[in-house]
Amino acid sequence: MTGTAQSSTTGLNKVMMPVPDPHPDVFDREWPLRVGDIDRVGRLRFDAAARHIQDIGSDHLRELGFEETHPLWIVRRTMIDLIKPIEFQDMLRMRRWCSGTSNRWCEMRVRIDGRKGGLMESEAFWININRETQGPARISDDFLAGLRRTTDEARLRWKSYLKAGSREDAAEIREYPVRVSDIDLFDHMNNSIYWTVIEDYLYSNPELLQKPLRVTIEHDAAVALGEKLEILSHVHPAGSTDKFGEGLSDRTVRTLTYAVGDETKAIASLFSL
Repeated sequence: MTGTAQSSTTGLNKVMMPVPDPHPDVFDREWPLRVGDIDRVGRLRFDAAARHIQDIGSDHLRELGFEETHPLWIVRRTMIDLIKPIEFQDMLRMRRWCSGTSNRWCEMRVRIDGRKGGLMESEAFWININRETQGPARISDDFLAGLRRTTDEARLRWKSYLKAGSREDAAEIREYPVRVSDIDLFDHMNNSIYWTVIEDYLYSNPELLQKPLRVTIEHDAAVALGEKLEILSHVHPAGSTDKFGEGLSDRTVRTLTYAVGDETKAIASLFSL
């Protein structure tokens, strides 16, 4: 067996695969935490962390030598755990490795450590995209062989963890303007921008930052420039949250539905670990 142990559970409350350290196929880089990455008290924001996760993904792809043959990827789900805040003037250590594969997609783990003890863990479900068709494309055998050196999961399947909330029982509905600067190479709102919605929500609910926090975003459809994006928030109190999976019935789960009219674009969940 060449890989390492997989997550012990699946679903919204899954246990992420631990970093296989030391391991020659864990991509390991450092860079400083900068002013544009932090909130008003100096904490590394979720949207900035999501951008760093994208950036180390690009660097990793280049290091592996597949930047030309596999240049386009879209993220279907990202799960980020804020274990302990990483604060301004710290140095970020980013480690990235594969935790699951299939022929057209993979799950990639990124662990973000601060030298002062701050920690964020993440796992993202990435789909390889064909430049011409804009649909899922097969990952080459030599690329897959490299990815699988850190995992034994070779039959990864997509399963949604979240369902959209309705307008009728939303605790709040508010518009979220889409800006020209939010649009990326695929002509839709970049993944990291969805996490700015999370930061706005945390500003109104700061108590959520008092404990370790898991935030998950699943993407259903792209948000385009000119669309009227609205955020529907719901609060599911403890005792009513078994629908989110085993192990979550004892805590409050909050959801944010990203909607354009009657179409769901994405869904986020937040709960204390």
